[in-house]
Amino acid sequence: MNFLVVGPGAMGCLFANRLKKVGHHVTIADYKPERADFINRNGICLEEETGEERVHVQAVTGGITEEPDVALFCVKANQTREAAEEIAPWVRLETSVLTLQNGLGNLELLEEVFGKGRVLGGVTAEGATLLGPGHARHAGRGQTVIGPADSADGPVAKIVRAFEGAGFNTRTADNVEILIWGKLIVNVGINALTAITRLKNGQLPAAKGAKTVMKMAVREAVRVAEARGISLPYPDPFERVLEVCRATSGNVASMLQDVLGERITEIQAINGAIVREGLKFGIPTPVNLTLTSLVEAIQGTYDQRVAR
Repeated sequence: MNFLVVGPGAMGCLFANRLKKVGHHVTIADYKPERADFINRNGICLEEETGEERVHVQAVTGGITEEPDVALFCVKANQTREAAEEIAPWVRLETSVLTLQNGLGNLELLEEVFGKGRVLGGVTAEGATLLGPGHARHAGRGQTVIGPADSADGPVAKIVRAFEGAGFNTRTADNVEILIWGKLIVNVGINALTAITRLKNGQLPAAKGAKTVMKMAVREAVRVAEARGISLPYPDPFERVLEVCRATSGNVASMLQDVLGERITEIQAINGAIVREGLKFGIPTPVNLTLTSLVEAIQGTYDQRVAR
């Protein structure tokens, strides 16, 4: 298959490397010409437990010569609309648009740009850490789920086979909203806390106070999900968050990666989304409001930090 990976971050590098390694045509869309040039010269390097492997992947900034079968969105939530509008002229009507992004709102934004029939939703529990331009570490394995499901010869089934062939544990599901909310609850419990404490995922539950805040944030998010009529894809949400912490224990969460790199985070699409949805249903979300406010304070004062 022909994949256009939108965004050369940690997840974009992970999927681009693995898909290209098994023979798929892969192009990465980037908005930074200097980074695209670096990737074109050096390829995508992926570190695994068994070692590292570098593959050549073309990176582009101004367009592509061959229209893709799939546009895989891996950009941050705050970049979704801009990236979608940039690549919209590059793709054909038959191109499937798949989001594996964090947070709420990405699916709806992509549907506004590309139309509902072309956009697929998905979540992944794969963990990856960006080490530098075109250089990522595969920091944790997990299942990838996309949907809605279709026929054996449909675009979703073909993507699943491509992902499985690249070594990703992948399945389909019919209700994409449930998938997104299931991932959102996990991110609510982990991402902001890692950004504030600067701990890896596996260290959070053992940190004094962090587990308590995590539990309260998740409880608020579950109440909001219930008000939305969402049936979460696991029986015990807090235990699911702890399971993900254990499964990705060595991972540096994406929000912490953003803070360390002094970049804008996805806080508004994660904990901030819980606050906004809570307001719609009259559900108080003080813990998520506090986490959102603290991360916003951090990302708004990078140039004012006190040095050690």
